[in-house]
Amino acid sequence: MPDEGRPGRGLPLRPGMVPAIEPVPIGGGGGGSRAAPDGCTPRTDDGSRAAHTEYTVAITEDGPRVLTAREEG
Repeated sequence: MPDEGRPGRGLPLRPGMVPAIEPVPIGGGGGGSRAAPDGCTPRTDDGSRAAHTEYTVAITEDGPRVLTAREEG
């Protein structure tokens, strides 16, 4: 899936960047996942349920700041 990468590789985060962190929680037996033919929709190898969430984070001089709104509960 596009969210995968090797540690220590890729673009270093710097102030001014605003990346989106997109975890895919999987509720199945621990099998793998892949992107559907559309290149984006998550599909699990074992057919279990999955969800695609997103968190937007601003990288500031003072550290990361989560921009994604969340419900207070």
